[in-house]
Amino acid sequence: MSETQSAHLKRKLGARHLNMIAIGGSIGTGLFLASGATIANAGPGGALLAYCLIGIMIYFLMTSLGELATHNPTSGAFFTYGTKYVEGGFGFALGWNYWYNWAITVAFELVAVQFIMKFWFPDIPGFYWSAIFLAVIFAINSLTVKGFGESEFLFSLVKVIAIIVFIIIGIAMIVKIMLTPNMLTFANWTKGEAPFVGGFQALIGVAMIAGFSFQGTEMVGVAAGESKNPKKTIPIAIKQIFWRILLFYVVCIFIIGTLVAYDDPRLLQAASSEDITLSPFTFLYEQAGFAFAASLMNAVILTAILSAGNSGMYSSTRMLFDMARKGSAPKLFARLDPRGVPMNALYATTAIAALCFLTTFIGEQQVFNWLLNMSGMCGFIVWLGIAISHYRFRRGYLAQGYKLEDLAYKAKFFPFAPWFAFILCSIIILGQNYEALIGGKVDWLGLLSTYISIPLFLLIWLGYKWKNKTKLISYQDMDVKPMNPDQD
Repeated sequence: MSETQSAHLKRKLGARHLNMIAIGGSIGTGLFLASGATIANAGPGGALLAYCLIGIMIYFLMTSLGELATHNPTSGAFFTYGTKYVEGGFGFALGWNYWYNWAITVAFELVAVQFIMKFWFPDIPGFYWSAIFLAVIFAINSLTVKGFGESEFLFSLVKVIAIIVFIIIGIAMIVKIMLTPNMLTFANWTKGEAPFVGGFQALIGVAMIAGFSFQGTEMVGVAAGESKNPKKTIPIAIKQIFWRILLFYVVCIFIIGTLVAYDDPRLLQAASSEDITLSPFTFLYEQAGFAFAASLMNAVILTAILSAGNSGMYSSTRMLFDMARKGSAPKLFARLDPRGVPMNALYATTAIAALCFLTTFIGEQQVFNWLLNMSGMCGFIVWLGIAISHYRFRRGYLAQGYKLEDLAYKAKFFPFAPWFAFILCSIIILGQNYEALIGGKVDWLGLLSTYISIPLFLLIWLGYKWKNKTKLISYQDMDVKPMNPDQD
């Protein structure tokens, strides 16, 4: 075996890199554009409740992931945990699901670029902008992992600063320092059907959008495979990331719901991303008297998309590399170049991200919605996998006589936390489009666009299980020994 084939990923990422990789992956179009649609569909109260529920679930999942990732820091993350603690076919399907989840999310972000660049260059075909951004993301991921970490740190820093400025301005408007004349501060929470609009179905629907917005926090589990001293850096990152992201999302949703009416027609149009000036962030900058808000947010959201796509490309590439290294993907994807970069895996991920070019033949909005539905559902499947893997790991760990105090990081609220995450994920997944099944006529097209990721996951899982005759791993037979990071 050649040196490039047998080499290991380089552990060059510090705690600050891990923080920003997760923030960079999770703060993108979901917050800057789609957040307005959640308030329009469920009202300010419904949107805030959805984000709080998803936020609590993410907290539990992050603590579960923290326990798994410090005990077994590997770039395979969910694929490895599903394989070792649940069943071979489950881990196999979870790994492939995570790979194409983030590969198509990169494609989704590249389609969003086409909408946004119309603001400045309405006559240039979006195809060119996607190509340029895809080339930039590919080039960054071709760097050493340290170079990638530094670039992601800078991209994410721009987003964090923009959100902090937005929060300061929003609070200033709420306390009437910069409020629009004659505007009642909390009137939007009591007008019409507010604060809750659309009932249970609306709440479940926006919960999927909220979940899509939070996707990326789990990237810490993948980045553990290239982090310095993971037993120390992972717990620090887990604790800091959750609270920062929850603060950003919950406070931003509260500010938008307070200062922009849920029935404002601009909010309903914001999710389409056809005009950057429809971003709810832009609404408030304009209300505060900043005429340059549209151009400013254009630049910020472009940075956000580049960052989210950059993190997604990194995460999916590392997952494919680790699966190949362990025999669950073609061996050619397990090769590293002399700098420790899995270039073959990067090429394959880039090929899937090129689905963004389907807009040339199908249309931007159709491709945008299709990729959004697939990515959102795939993300919830990953979270289900984390909850199941952690529950079974902890049970197996104790069954074999190990002590909890020996864990480098111990997740809180076990077993309530993984059960809560599992149940809430299941409700959101299954309830996403139940209306398509009622009313006398089944909406098959609607069901397909919403649930396509579920039968695909099951097909991969059961196909592997049937071919390899795999069985659920008993608690006594699990490999729960802590892993030496240098041997990954």
